[in-house]
Amino acid sequence: MNELKLPKTIVEIPQGLDLITLGAGCFWCTEAVFQRLEGVEKVVSGYAGGHIDNPSYEAICTGTTGHAEVIQVYYDPKKINLVELLEVFWMTHDPTTINRQGADVGPQYRSVIFYNSDIQKEISTDLKQKLNEAHVFPSPIVTEISPFSNFYPAENFHQDYYNLNGHQPYCQIVVKPKVDKLKKFFGEKLKN
Repeated sequence: MNELKLPKTIVEIPQGLDLITLGAGCFWCTEAVFQRLEGVEKVVSGYAGGHIDNPSYEAICTGTTGHAEVIQVYYDPKKINLVELLEVFWMTHDPTTINRQGADVGPQYRSVIFYNSDIQKEISTDLKQKLNEAHVFPSPIVTEISPFSNFYPAENFHQDYYNLNGHQPYCQIVVKPKVDKLKKFFGEKLKN
C-alpha cells in the first residue's frame, strides 16, 4: 500500500517561542480562545495536514483536500507550557466527535494536534491517555495526533475574525460561548 506523500512547508519559529498547530473545528472559535491566553504571542488561522498545495477555503470546505481548519499558536514556554495549552484545547471543544464540531461537519473540522517534536508528541499522547483514563469526557477522546507536515495561512478575512466581527450572529452564537468557557475555567491564564 502506497502512503500518500503530503506537501511540506517550512514555518519559522521566532527565538524564545515554541509552536503547536491545533484543529478544534472552526478556526474562528479556536483563534478567539487562544488569542486571549497569557504567553500566546501570535495565532494564525489556516489549513494543515492536506495533500494539495495552497488550498483555498472553498477547496477545503469540500472535505476532499485532507486539510483541517487549524490555528498555529506561537507561545512563550516560560509563560505558558504545552500541557496548559492542551488543557485549554481539549476543554474548549468537543474532542470526542469524529469530523464534527456542533453544526460544522466534515474532515476539515476534525480535532487534531500537529506536533513539531517528539516531546510535543509525547506530551499530547500522554495527556490524551490520562484524560481518557480519568473519563473526563462521556466518550473517548478521538483527537488525531499527527506529525506536522504543512500549513497554509487562511485568507486575510479569516484572521482575527472574532475580534473584528464579534457582533455577527455566528460569533455570538458559536464563538462567544467558547470564549466565555475559557474565561470561566481558565480565567487565571488570560491576558490582562
